[in-house]
Amino acid sequence: MSKTSKTVSFLTLGCKVNQYESDGMAENLKRAGYSIVEFGEKADYTVINTCAVTNIASRKSRQMMSKAKKINKDTVLIACGCYIQSVEDVLNELPIVDIFLGNNQKNEIVSFISEYEENHQRQNHIIDINHTSAYENFAITMTEGHTRAYVKVQDGCNRFCTYCIIPYVRGRVRSRDIAEIVNEVTALAKAGYKEIVVTGIHVTSYGLDVEDPEINFSNLLVRLNSIEGIERIRMGSLEPNVITPEFVNTIKGLKKLCPHFHLSLQSGSNATLKRMNRHYTTEEYAYGVELLREAYDRPAITTDVIVGFPGETDEEFLETYKYLEELNLYEMHIFPYSKRKGTKAENFSDQIDGNTKHSRAERLRKMSAANKSTFEETFLMEELEVLIEEAVEINGERYFVGHTTRYVKNAIKADNLNPGNISRISAHKISHYLINRVRTLLIQRRINIS
Repeated sequence: MSKTSKTVSFLTLGCKVNQYESDGMAENLKRAGYSIVEFGEKADYTVINTCAVTNIASRKSRQMMSKAKKINKDTVLIACGCYIQSVEDVLNELPIVDIFLGNNQKNEIVSFISEYEENHQRQNHIIDINHTSAYENFAITMTEGHTRAYVKVQDGCNRFCTYCIIPYVRGRVRSRDIAEIVNEVTALAKAGYKEIVVTGIHVTSYGLDVEDPEINFSNLLVRLNSIEGIERIRMGSLEPNVITPEFVNTIKGLKKLCPHFHLSLQSGSNATLKRMNRHYTTEEYAYGVELLREAYDRPAITTDVIVGFPGETDEEFLETYKYLEELNLYEMHIFPYSKRKGTKAENFSDQIDGNTKHSRAERLRKMSAANKSTFEETFLMEELEVLIEEAVEINGERYFVGHTTRYVKNAIKADNLNPGNISRISAHKISHYLINRVRTLLIQRRINIS
């Protein structure tokens, strides 16, 4: 390992895959002798891992690059991730960036920094992501949060939903070698991690790019369930059509698998789903929900919904509203449609105005808040297992924050609990003010930009 006194800070935007890749870059740098410091502290190098899933995410990525330079003008700025991959002429559009890392290039960050230290010239390491079959492999033994660990098992997406930029910036489906995954999770278990989150860009596509039919998502979960030391397995976002009787029959026998399922819906109108190029119907989605509710006691089923997609009429939105009202899911993440350059929907006629999108989003958010409260109240006074994540102090009192297997947040008043451990506690009703205050404090602490 080379010796260096150089420091590096990270700011990660976007999804769990980005967080995993930031953890991987940080670990590579630490092995090379670099020290990792908090974002906002003085650092020789600052890495901004960007997101491009919406226009807001792209704007936030640009803002954070500017912020990094303002608070640390002498830092060498490294920009990577999906927004960087999506910008056609990064050198001209982002003059403050010193090193550009596209997707599938982050694992080489140590050598790219070494190259920069030799010649101090701007670097552009962005490949044509749509013409590679290589999987960018990291091997992490620790994560930023030090409680649950994200484990990336695949990259890329072949679906090409008409609104989505991700296949263009992440490329085609590429699956990680199962032995590498098992080795990483085994190492994480030995390091004390009790919970892993299996994630990817389109995680249910795991194995579709290999010839062996035994390499698939459900069999991967079976392998991970057998690893000693891991007590919880949580899945990332799932495509609804993976929820078949065969799949559910397999996973319900996995005792470590959390009964928390994020099934991406996007719309409760079949006409809208067709324009989105989604590959299921509302009837098929509802059938998957029914299968999960038959197999599990009160499974936490969450979803994503896009409102104001081009051509979404008042009738189609009302159809979505009534459909979601009947499904009564635990929580819904509501997104007003965001036009993305380079996608098919960019050129669709009948674009919806911003006020209409905002109004529709607010209606669904109110429904989601009510659903969430009602679902969580069903667990009051039950003894629950909570993964202790971190401590916060509110009004002079100490609370430990964690999540149950169904990802219900709990704030436990206690003097001393151990983050990373799973504790059995009785769930008491906690005021919305307290939980919101806890969330605010944790967000401020995590990204240090308040």
